[in-house]
Formats: sequence, C-alpha cells, structure tokens
Amino acid sequence: MNRKKELKQQYKEIKIEAGVFKIKNTKNDKIFIGSTRNLKTLNGTRFSLENGGFTNKLLQKEWSEFGKDAFEMEVLEILKEKDDPYYNEKEELEKLEEKWLSQLQPFGDRGYHHEKTR
Repeated sequence: MNRKKELKQQYKEIKIEAGVFKIKNTKNDKIFIGSTRNLKTLNGTRFSLENGGFTNKLLQKEWSEFGKDAFEMEVLEILKEKDDPYYNEKEELEKLEEKWLSQLQPFGDRGYHHEKTR
C-alpha cells in the first residue's frame, strides 16, 4: 500500500508543462498542430481520437479510417515559463502554436487545419 502512495506522490510532483504537439498521419503525411497547458493530457487526446470524440473532424475521420497505428504524436516545443508578473501562459501558448502553424503550414493537402482569413 505504501508503494501506491509513493507513486501518487511522485505523479503529483511531476512538473506540469505546457507546449505544442504534432499528430502526423504516416500514410499521407498530413499533420495536425495542437497545444495544451498540460502535456500530460496527450494520452487524453489519444483516448478522444480512439473513441471518436476529437474536435477536428477531418483528423477524427482519418484516424477512424486508417487506425491508430498510422499516426505518430510528438511534442514540438515546451513553453518556457517566465518569472514575470505580467506573464500570461495562455497567450504565450497561443503565440507558440501560431509560430508552429506558420512554420509547418498544415493547411489543405498538408494537414488538418483551415487557413485563417485575416
């Protein structure tokens, strides 16, 4: 029983990191770029896809069509925290995601995103 308590404590002590991740379809090389305030939740993203409840319908459709083994998940960048009273993690995470969307261009045939009209 002590081992269980020890493992729980270790889990709680793991630092929560925000970051940007990529899901790649290895069959057609399409990619999805996403971000989360807790990278530990990537298993929840996988669970959502496996159970048909992911928010991006095109990615969900192809996940269901090709199966989970056709996809790879990768953390692209971990958000660096700043010791600044005006630091806004949510805003910084959005900027980081935009940077990766701009860099990788996962639009149209290349990915699962729609280009934003400005």
